[in-house]
Amino acid sequence: METQDNDIFRDSIGTITEDGKRAWVFPKKPSGKFYKYRKLVSYFLIAFLVLAPFIKINGNQFLMFNVLERRFNIFGFPFWPQDFHLFVISMIIGVIFIALFTVAFGRIFCGWICPQTIFMEMVFRRIEYWIEGDRGKQIRLSKQPWNAEKIRKKGLKLIIFLFISFVIANVFLAYLIGSEELINYITGGPFNHLSTLISLLIFTAVFYFVFAWFREQVCIIACPYGRLQGVLLDTKSVVVAYDHKRGEAENGRKKFRKNEDRQELGHGDCIDCFQCVNVCPTGIDIRNGTQLECVNCTACIDECDHIMESIDLPKGLIRYASEENIEKKTPFRVTARMKGYIAVLVILTGLLTGMLFLRNDVEANILRLPGQLYEHKENNIISNVFTYKLVNKTSKDINDVHFKLMSQKGTLKLVATHDRFVVPSQGIAKGTLFVEINNSALSGDRNKIRIGVYAGDKLIETTTANFLGPRSYK
Repeated sequence: METQDNDIFRDSIGTITEDGKRAWVFPKKPSGKFYKYRKLVSYFLIAFLVLAPFIKINGNQFLMFNVLERRFNIFGFPFWPQDFHLFVISMIIGVIFIALFTVAFGRIFCGWICPQTIFMEMVFRRIEYWIEGDRGKQIRLSKQPWNAEKIRKKGLKLIIFLFISFVIANVFLAYLIGSEELINYITGGPFNHLSTLISLLIFTAVFYFVFAWFREQVCIIACPYGRLQGVLLDTKSVVVAYDHKRGEAENGRKKFRKNEDRQELGHGDCIDCFQCVNVCPTGIDIRNGTQLECVNCTACIDECDHIMESIDLPKGLIRYASEENIEKKTPFRVTARMKGYIAVLVILTGLLTGMLFLRNDVEANILRLPGQLYEHKENNIISNVFTYKLVNKTSKDINDVHFKLMSQKGTLKLVATHDRFVVPSQGIAKGTLFVEINNSALSGDRNKIRIGVYAGDKLIETTTANFLGPRSYK
């Protein structure tokens, strides 16, 4: 096959011309079985992405990534700075899961699940088809001089794109600061929260730039995931592939002619119609093999199946297949490499699940006040001063909270507050306390004491602290 023997196309990305300029892609509007499935998946995911910040489980936002305050909610589970190790494990699980799918099914994540592809192909591109028409009309409109028609269509597209970018920016902000905070800013008046309004406008400009101008370049240039394909894919990975055995045969591809026996002439089933190229959102020729630019969107599969059907040839010339399946008809199998990823995924998921179940709703830290030594009181009583911090990870107030000394006999008193207090929902309670223990109960100058945190009569957390006493001499 002549295109496979010549790999010059790999020397540069498909959206750059020979003189280094941007080659604007005008893909044909896709249609077909896979496109219908992708629309269903995409609209479900768009609804999920838009609604997720506003869904609450046990009072916790379903998904939130508040980087500034280091507070994260994943599927309703709140993660505080103290739970950073759990958040890291969750992210590692996500990365390994994507790597596993890439090893098995190529860049299927990009074509079916990635928000960039979903919004680009199922929202912005469809609006473009509605306003400017299909591929041919878009090319003609781009080439024609600026007249009333071009200004009207481009202007309408600009306004709609900006509006949708603004909506996406609001949703994005809800993930970062929380949906309740965002609603408070909106109802309280945007101009009363100028810093948030400026952030919102910056996000709007970024999303407009990405979806109106940068477009497929995000997948090709900015996203590192495409470059990982070279490391993760192998000959057993199922990808969107062109069956060059069938398409080229002995004498290569050839234009279709009615009533011609292609098999007898030694030509393959590919009729060189270039429809798979015209429909590609990144402008590549899938017949050249797996490429960096391919996002496995299946548009070329649908288009090729339609062409094959129209000339009474079997469908599947372009299909989901591995290199080994095309070359040797080998069926898909779970390889040792995939089993390794699955094993790591199961171990990490089990570890995370166990740690989540063992995690307390309250995080307690009690530390001796820096620079303070012990105080010797009457009746041989030794006193130490401590600071405490309680973090409530739940969405409910914890009432009637108090401390008890569990390891030694002694007394524990809070400073400048009642002995019982409230830890607010998803909040922090701080203060100072004194611990007094008889010197006879101490063993040397450094002693470990254990303090219980109670809500009413229920023990909700235990923590330890260092208690200083007089040095004993023997």
